[in-house]
Amino acid sequence: MSIFETEKKQREADFAAFITRKNVRLPSKNGRYSRYQYPVLTADHAPLEWRYDFSPEDNPFFMERLGVNAAFNAGAILWQGKFLLVVRVEGEDRKSFFAIAESPNGVDNFRFRDYPMDLPDIPGETNVYDMRLTAHEDGWIYGLFCSESKDTASKEISAACAACGIVRTHDLKTWERLPNLISHSGQQRNVVLHPEFVGGKYAFYTRPQDGFIDTGSGGGVCFGYCDDILHPELGTEKLLSPRRYHTITEAKNGAGAPPIRTPKGWIHIAHGVRNTAAGLRYVIYVFATSLTNPEKVIAEPGGYYIAPEGEERVGDVSNVVFTNGAILHEGIVYIYYASSDTRTHVATCTLEQLIDYTFNTPPDGLRSYESVQTRKSLITKNLTRR
Repeated sequence: MSIFETEKKQREADFAAFITRKNVRLPSKNGRYSRYQYPVLTADHAPLEWRYDFSPEDNPFFMERLGVNAAFNAGAILWQGKFLLVVRVEGEDRKSFFAIAESPNGVDNFRFRDYPMDLPDIPGETNVYDMRLTAHEDGWIYGLFCSESKDTASKEISAACAACGIVRTHDLKTWERLPNLISHSGQQRNVVLHPEFVGGKYAFYTRPQDGFIDTGSGGGVCFGYCDDILHPELGTEKLLSPRRYHTITEAKNGAGAPPIRTPKGWIHIAHGVRNTAAGLRYVIYVFATSLTNPEKVIAEPGGYYIAPEGEERVGDVSNVVFTNGAILHEGIVYIYYASSDTRTHVATCTLEQLIDYTFNTPPDGLRSYESVQTRKSLITKNLTRR
């Protein structure tokens, strides 16, 4: 048997075993959610056909030709009984593209479709990533993502501009490209479409920022309206979930998955960033807005909901967890989050658990003194129940 045949046979056997591996739910450490033993998607989940040339004449050593570096930051939706993720796949050439992976149960056996998404192109667009999927009440499924282009006005080679790209579909196979969202408040990298009309208008959660990386004067997660999705332009963007000094959102924060409708309000699963001596630390946090007025925040649990642990802290951009997709199915919330810009995980909880956490966890007192008073109150309450 040739080197090609031997190597190909071994790779195929290893791949088949890997993508059918059963995932194991781990005991909850905090009563909020459960993690799982393995990531649900990694670079190694990319089909062999994407990476290897199957011609023995052209690839006698069965060498990987088009390597995949990472699979992360996935939008999520339940579609025809399957858990579907639109994944940010990054090649070894640093270019990101979208690919759809499906699972029968949401926690393992994710398989990519034969081909990546053939996203309609626009001139000058360099890179695309981090798609949020919203099934809107107008009947379309929308995908909002970061559309990156070179900042031609700058002499710095790495200078870039970020805008919100928009596509829509009825079948998650054919995608219609709409114009990029026009925002008058700066660059936009993290934009989410609200799943319902608000006052007859399309509503967006935005994160204005002065530059491609730094938020600058950008104050946090904002809320804005658009009259016509075919000509998407926002008016005034109202600050909703602000950045705050000495909190998990001090450096920046942004919307994550589209909000989840619950009997008590819309629950938002977002990301917050603070600076440390070791660099930026990304965590996931939660807040809620009113069902009748999505501009009004009605609950803000203090601190983070999910933070990177163990191997999650290691990767291309270390000490990061980030979410832009969640699915509610039969009373269970599946939160898909990436770790360190490298791989995709899932955490699960019941809807009741998420509601309880959101509405019954104390807010951040913003000062050490207030933090101590809140903790003392909890201790006193517990000691009196002995």
